[in-house]
Amino acid sequence: MAGERATGDGRPAVVVNGARPAPPVPTVPVRPGRPTPLGARFRTGPDGVAGTNFALWAGGAEGVELCLFDERGRESRARLTELTHGIWHGFVPGVRPGQRYGYRVHGRWDPWTGARWNPAKLLLDPYARAVDGDFLLPPEVYGHVRDWPEQHVADTVRDDRDSAPYVPKGVVVHDDDDWADDRRPKTPWADSVIYELHVKGFTQRHPGVPEELRGTYAGLAHPAAVEHLVKLGVTAVELLPVHQFAHEDHLLRRGLRNYWGYNSIGYFAPHAGYAASGSTGQQVGEFKRMVRALHAAGIEVILDVVYNHTAEAGELGPTLSLKGVDNRGYYRLQHDARRYADYTGCGNTLHVVQPHVLRLITDSLRYWVTEMGVDGFRFDLAAALARSMHDVDMLSPFLAVIAQDPVLRRVKLIAEPWDVGSGGYQVGAFPPLWTEWNDRYRDAVRDFWRHAPAGVREMGYRLSGSSDLYAWGGRRPYASVNFVTAHDGFTLRDLVSYDRKHNEANGEGNRDGTDDNRSWNCGAEGETDDEDVRALRRRQLRNLLTTLLLSTGVPMLVAGDEMGRTQRGNNNAYCQDNEIGWVDWSLLDDPDWRPLFELTSRLIALRHRHPVLRRRAFFSGRPHSADGLRDLAWFTPHGAEMTEDDWWAPAATLGMYLSGRDIPGRDERGAPVLDDSFLAVLHAGHAPVAFELPGPPWAGGYEVVVDTAREEQDRPPDTVHRAGARITVPGRSVLLLRVRP
Repeated sequence: MAGERATGDGRPAVVVNGARPAPPVPTVPVRPGRPTPLGARFRTGPDGVAGTNFALWAGGAEGVELCLFDERGRESRARLTELTHGIWHGFVPGVRPGQRYGYRVHGRWDPWTGARWNPAKLLLDPYARAVDGDFLLPPEVYGHVRDWPEQHVADTVRDDRDSAPYVPKGVVVHDDDDWADDRRPKTPWADSVIYELHVKGFTQRHPGVPEELRGTYAGLAHPAAVEHLVKLGVTAVELLPVHQFAHEDHLLRRGLRNYWGYNSIGYFAPHAGYAASGSTGQQVGEFKRMVRALHAAGIEVILDVVYNHTAEAGELGPTLSLKGVDNRGYYRLQHDARRYADYTGCGNTLHVVQPHVLRLITDSLRYWVTEMGVDGFRFDLAAALARSMHDVDMLSPFLAVIAQDPVLRRVKLIAEPWDVGSGGYQVGAFPPLWTEWNDRYRDAVRDFWRHAPAGVREMGYRLSGSSDLYAWGGRRPYASVNFVTAHDGFTLRDLVSYDRKHNEANGEGNRDGTDDNRSWNCGAEGETDDEDVRALRRRQLRNLLTTLLLSTGVPMLVAGDEMGRTQRGNNNAYCQDNEIGWVDWSLLDDPDWRPLFELTSRLIALRHRHPVLRRRAFFSGRPHSADGLRDLAWFTPHGAEMTEDDWWAPAATLGMYLSGRDIPGRDERGAPVLDDSFLAVLHAGHAPVAFELPGPPWAGGYEVVVDTAREEQDRPPDTVHRAGARITVPGRSVLLLRVRP
C-alpha cells in the first residue's frame, strides 16, 4: 500500500510498504556504555560482566536500534538511548565475539533536503571489523522503490520492506594481538620496488598453492606464493582493495561481479570473500597471518584504499550503511540535495571536510597500521580527498591531519593524484611525505618505445626522477612512483600486442575503458603465429621493463607482467573474475616467457646492488670535479653531449650516463656512497644505429651488462668496448654498459 507524509519543506514524500506486518521483535537489555571507541568493542563491564560496547555516529538521526542476529537469522533489538556529541551508544552484556549485528536508524524521509532515513533498512556499522555475507542487491535493500515506474522520481518513494534477510551483517571481533613477534621490513622509499597484485587473482591458478587456499589471504601467505615474490626481488606488495566491498547492480544483472573491489562499504573489515578460514571474524586473523608471512620474507604490505566514495552510489543506489546512518552527514550533496556531488565517477563522494567523516577515514587508516600490521596505503582518486568545499586544496583538512598524525605520517603514503572533477589532475602537487603515481612517466615511456614522433625532453625528465614535477618543498626522486602499466589498462604484453581495446566481455559494448592506450601491436592485432612479430613483442617487453627498472624513482610492476600475462586486449578487466583477470602461472614454464621473468629478477637485483640506480636526491647535472665529470649527462649517437636543440628535436636514441662517484649523502657509517658508473643507450628506432661511446673523462672503456636485443640474459656476453668506439646498437633495444676506468 502507498501513502503520503509531509516533508520538511511541505512537499509530499511517498511511502511504499509491500510487506506484511512484522511480528514483534524481542528486545535485549542495554546499559549506557561509552561513546568511544566507535564500533563494536568486546570488553568487560564495570561489574565484571563481559559484553560488547556499541557506538555509532548518526548526528542527525532521531533514534538508533541495535539489531542482533542468531545463527538462524532471528533478530532481537536494543534501542540505544544514550547520545553524546552525535554518537549513539550502549553496552550489551553477554554479547561476545562472533555475534552478528547491524543498525536501524530512525529519522525523516525527505530526499529533497538530503534526509534519507529508513528504519526498514538494516545498516552495516561503518566501523564493523568483520562482515558476514555478501551484497547481492535485491530490491529490498534500496531505501527507495528501485523499480518505481517513474525513475526520475524513484529516489523519493520510500520502500518500507525489511532488508535484514538480504544484507550481510557486521561481526563482533575481539582483538588482543600486540604484534610483538612481527618485524616490519621498513624498507626506505629509495630502495623500494612495488608489485601490484590482486589477492585472489595472484593465487587462483597457482599450482603450488593448495586448491582450498587459492584466491585467499592464506594463499598469498603460502610459501609457494611468497617464494615467487622473493625470487623476483620486490620489496612491497600493493594489494588491490581488500576492504569489504559490494558488487554493483548493473554487473549482477549481467552475471558479472566487481573483481577489482573499488566499491568499498566496510573500511575496517577485510573482504570476507578472500578468506579461506571463515567469515564470522576468522578473516581478521587470516589477514594478519598473511601480513606476518610477508614481513618474515622482507616484504611490506601496502593497501590500495578507496575512501573517496562508497558502494551506495548516487540517489538511485542501495541503502547499505552511511546513506541510512546520516546521508547529509557523510556525503557531499549538490545544491539540489537530492543529488550527490560526484568527483569519482561512481555516484557519490565522501564529505571529508566533515570532522566525523575525517575521523572515520583516519581511524580506519590507524586501525590497519596498528592492529592489522600494514605498512602503507595507495589512495584511489586522492584528489577527491584533498578537496575542501569544492576545489582541490593541498592545505585541506585531510592532508593536514595526515601530516601531523604520529602513526600515519610514518607509513608509506601513495596518492593517485587525480579525480574526475574539475581541477582534479594534481600530478606533482601533493606535499612532502607523499609519493605519487606518475602517469606522465607512463605516457612518456610508452610513447618513446612505440616511437611516437616527439622530442626526447619529456623522456629525459622521466628517466632521471621527474625533477620538473617533484624538486620542490624538500621532495625527493622517490616521490615519483614510476609505472608503465597498472591494474587499470593493458597488461604489459597486451601493450605491445593490441592497438585497440577489446572489452566486449564486459558487456558494455566496448565503450568502457580508455581509448588513450599509447600502445603498438608490432604489426598484428592480438595473438599471432608470426614468429617475427612475436619476437619483436618479447623484445619490446624487455625494453619496457629495463627502462622502468633503470629509471630514478620507485618502480612499480603489475603481477604477471614479468612473465607475459595477457588479458586478451581487455584494458578494463574490473569485472573479469576469471582467467582473464587471474595470473597464468603456466607462463613460467613457457620457453617464450620464462626468460622475461629471469631478466626482470636480474634487473631488480642489479638495482638493489647499485645505489646509483636508487638515488635519494635529484641529479644536479653540474661538474663536481676538475675533470668536468657530472653526476648525470646525456649523449647523442655521435658521442657528443646533447644540446638544447637536441632536446627539442625528434629522436629515437638517447644515451644516459650515471656517475657512481657523485652520489649525494653518506652511508649509515658516515662514509661517502660510491658506486660503479653506467651508460644506458635506449634506441627505439627500427633500424640499427651507430653509437659512439663517450671517451675520457667519462670512461676508459665499457662492459656490456644488459642487451635487450638478446632473448637470454642469464649469461651476458663478455663484451668490452673501448671508450670512443663506434658500436652498433640493434633496432629497438637497450644497452646497459658498466663504465671501466
